[in-house]
Amino acid sequence: FPWTMGYQPDYHTEAVIYAKHILANVKDPKIGVLMQNDDYGKDYWEGFKDGLGKDANKVVKHVTYEPTDPTVDSQVIQLKDSGANVFFNIAIPKFAAQAIRKAADLNWKPAHYLNNVSSSVASTFKPAGYENGQGIITGLWLKDPTDKQWNDDAEMKTWREFMGKSMPGANQDDGNYIYAYSVSFLMEQTLKKCGDTLTRENVMRQAANHQKLRVPLLLPGITVSTSPTDFYPVQAVQLARFKGETWERFGDIMAAESS
Repeated sequence: FPWTMGYQPDYHTEAVIYAKHILANVKDPKIGVLMQNDDYGKDYWEGFKDGLGKDANKVVKHVTYEPTDPTVDSQVIQLKDSGANVFFNIAIPKFAAQAIRKAADLNWKPAHYLNNVSSSVASTFKPAGYENGQGIITGLWLKDPTDKQWNDDAEMKTWREFMGKSMPGANQDDGNYIYAYSVSFLMEQTLKKCGDTLTRENVMRQAANHQKLRVPLLLPGITVSTSPTDFYPVQAVQLARFKGETWERFGDIMAAESS
């Protein structure tokens, strides 16, 4: 796609990082996977298998759900009954919250890895019950407006001021506004680099020429780098563990090649 460039870390890379962390940190892992049955879920699933490599047989149960399903309760029961001691939760917030709550109801306490798609404190952990989400691990790359640790953060304060002036009626708990603000900054920087040559070719040329650019609201230590052969602006995450009502980051910034 020569005229297309994404922004966030791709699902495949994120899943590779989880897989390698599991192999390095869980003794004798028996992995259960819940996956949304569409391209989003399959991207994570393929990356996860690639990350496991020769240890792909550590997956003892793989179940799917449809976005139209009312709940994923039966799937979580199957995963628990499989004897899995690791749970890779590839679900959007509604179903991720259901799975977290159901695992708690069943007193099933695996090492729980949650895709970044459902890392929102407000959208996933509040409805799941904060007490049920303790210890869950995810990969973060963007600041969460509902996470209290960023209340006094300078970038978050600037964003809230912008929202108050430009979009006074908007829900500031919606992380999509954080995403849009951050990616818009990158577009602004790209256009500035174009100067007066605002052709499609030059826009793409400049978009593919960022080196370790600090973009507002990315996690500390995560920057944007692109090249003519690398159309993935953000390729790193930092693992975090849910504690109390917030994410507690740990370890180094990780990309697929460093995991």
